[in-house]
Amino acid sequence: MIHKLVSAPINLVIKIGEKVKEEADKELYDLPTIQRKMVQLQMMYELGEIPEEVYKAKEEDLILRYEMAKRMEMQQWEEMTKKK
Repeated sequence: MIHKLVSAPINLVIKIGEKVKEEADKELYDLPTIQRKMVQLQMMYELGEIPEEVYKAKEEDLILRYEMAKRMEMQQWEEMTKKK
């Protein structure tokens, strides 16, 4: 009983940490999210809301994230097909 009382706050912190990591990964490596951000960035540039330097820097970052997300997706597919 005492063990549960002591470990409950620790388990809660661990679960919160896992959820934060999950949300951060989704923001960083979710393909639809990255694609949507790329479209938004393109629109902002075309409307003159951001200068070309900012556009190119952010575009490069999004492309790198997209490539990483695609690699992660391919690894997941490879792992799934190996299990079958």
